[in-house]
Amino acid sequence: CTSLKSITIPNSVTNIEEEVFLGCTSLASITIPNSVTSIKSWAFKGCTSLSSITIPNSVTNIGYAIFQGCTSLSSVTIPNSVTDISGAFGGCTSLASVTIPNSVTSIGSSAFSGCTSLKTVTIPNSVTSVGSHAFNGCTSLISVTIGNGVTSIGYSTFERCTSLKSITIPNSVTNIEE
Repeated sequence: CTSLKSITIPNSVTNIEEEVFLGCTSLASITIPNSVTSIKSWAFKGCTSLSSITIPNSVTNIGYAIFQGCTSLSSVTIPNSVTDISGAFGGCTSLASVTIPNSVTSIGSSAFSGCTSLKTVTIPNSVTSVGSHAFNGCTSLISVTIGNGVTSIGYSTFERCTSLKSITIPNSVTNIEE
């Protein structure tokens, strides 16, 4: 689907299945209706022309690596209905800002790995764990504030974050993996 530029998903759709738009390199615009509750793994992986996306509040589940390799994606709005982010934005090299809502309880493995434009991150108090490699390779990341709910930080979470100058780790953290 290298010629597909725009998608409007009808209100009759409730789930966007795995790999459905995988590698649609010219896809620049997508409208997801409020009827969608789940976006499965790799749904938009490699959509290199996609620059922004609004995930509706109806979505409660976003699959692993749904936007992995979307190199033009510069901003994303994660709704308050999502609780887990696992590998969702890995390799989104243009992603400069992200707001993690208070509904998120887990930032899974490789969630933002390779997001080389990401500069600051605030992890809300609702998050209890940050998975391995979550911010690995975020070479522009300068500061991270970790909320008081986090008890565990996975291995290599901040590996290759060569610009990191400040990280606030709360007393609630009892385990940092090597």
